Amino acid sequence: MPTFSDAQDEPIVAASAESARRFDAAVSAYLGARVDTRDKLGSLLDADPSCVLGHCLDGYLHMLSSKRAGFQNAADALRRAASAAVNPSDLSTRERSHLGALAAWASGDMRAAVRHWDTVLAENPRDLVALKVSQFVLSYLGESARMHETVARTLPAWSAAVPGYGFVLGCYAYALEETGDYAAAEGMGRRAVEINPSDIWAAHAVAHVAEMQGRLHDGLAWITDVSGNWSKCNNFTFHLRWHEALFELDLERYDRVLELYDREIRPQSSDEYLDVSNAVSMLWRLEQADVEVGARWKELAERARTHVHDHALVFVDLHYLMALAAVGDAEGVERFIESCERFASTDGGTEAAVMTDVGLPLARAVQAHRAGNHDEVVRLLMPVRHRFRQIGGSHAQRDVFDQLLIDAARRARRFEVAAELLAERTQRRARNIWAWKEYAGVLGAMGAPGARAAGNRLDQLRHH
Repeated sequence: MPTFSDAQDEPIVAASAESARRFDAAVSAYLGARVDTRDKLGSLLDADPSCVLGHCLDGYLHMLSSKRAGFQNAADALRRAASAAVNPSDLSTRERSHLGALAAWASGDMRAAVRHWDTVLAENPRDLVALKVSQFVLSYLGESARMHETVARTLPAWSAAVPGYGFVLGCYAYALEETGDYAAAEGMGRRAVEINPSDIWAAHAVAHVAEMQGRLHDGLAWITDVSGNWSKCNNFTFHLRWHEALFELDLERYDRVLELYDREIRPQSSDEYLDVSNAVSMLWRLEQADVEVGARWKELAERARTHVHDHALVFVDLHYLMALAAVGDAEGVERFIESCERFASTDGGTEAAVMTDVGLPLARAVQAHRAGNHDEVVRLLMPVRHRFRQIGGSHAQRDVFDQLLIDAARRARRFEVAAELLAERTQRRARNIWAWKEYAGVLGAMGAPGARAAGNRLDQLRHH
């Protein structure tokens, strides 16, 4: 098979130069979160079923679904990729490493997959697929520092003259934000959007910065400014609207949050894991703020019941469980936790270890919180609270579990515990309205001298 160059001047084995261009189109659609990603990839594989990298991308997209069925579909793509290589000895290091990564990921070994992508990027630092899927997996491993290092190592190979440069800046912006370098993250994200106004991942990184810094009005203005460019993007737009709702939630504009939920976050009952996670975490936060959410939990619980045995990502499992707990399905919750326990004890993959270490305590805490057993939540989560990051997702996504623990400590009248947690939180997030509201209330209940100062800080933030 002949070798061509992709848009980033990396080698690709394909039937023709046209196949290489079709691969470029599919990769660009994937990095841009475009609705036509599958169509573009299908066009490549229909025209050139011998393209190993195309089959690998197919397998990755199945794994990105974070459903158990995705594992089988990815394994099928792996077989097609392997059979596409007429002579395996002719495969490039890039192709062999992608095959190894897909095999590892589809078997549940996420860290081994990352090592294979590291091998790709060492030799082919402009491989956008390896860069992007590595960031996804490292994010869901909670390994922010490694995610940052992975992107940083590739930067010397890039320049504004190379197609896809903006996507790399967007990936770096998110990595910078998750490692706490907010100023650099925002600058990088804004630059990426200047290069490609429809780069929703880069826009998302800037929204994260505003969330972590408590710049609520800035965050709302940013989303308003850039959202008009997302008409060809996929369901990731719902996640950006979730970020918009987080800003409104902290501003205590609850009617606006519910409006966003119905119109933008959950406009239809989709089965995409990110859509479900967005919806579940938003309703949970609303109810902790004593906001009535009506019957919105029902369809989420129905979706969750179809994923009791998925266990693709612990982060996702926990959100399914929250939906079942929210509707009072005690039997469904027990069945889900039993399935999680079996997975933890019998599966040898990366996420089984995460489930054992922190997933099961969080699952039982969700169950206890909804049952009103708030002392049990504190007992379960205080020993593992510094390990929440292992379930992955972003700081903003995992925050629902930090809030759950603080809420439980307050409701259990464990005020000293709640005050300790809130003192830490207000140091990390000095402009977080929710934290100062809780802190003022807890210190007031304790009769502590800092209650008035906390209340004053809350008023300042509310009226800023």
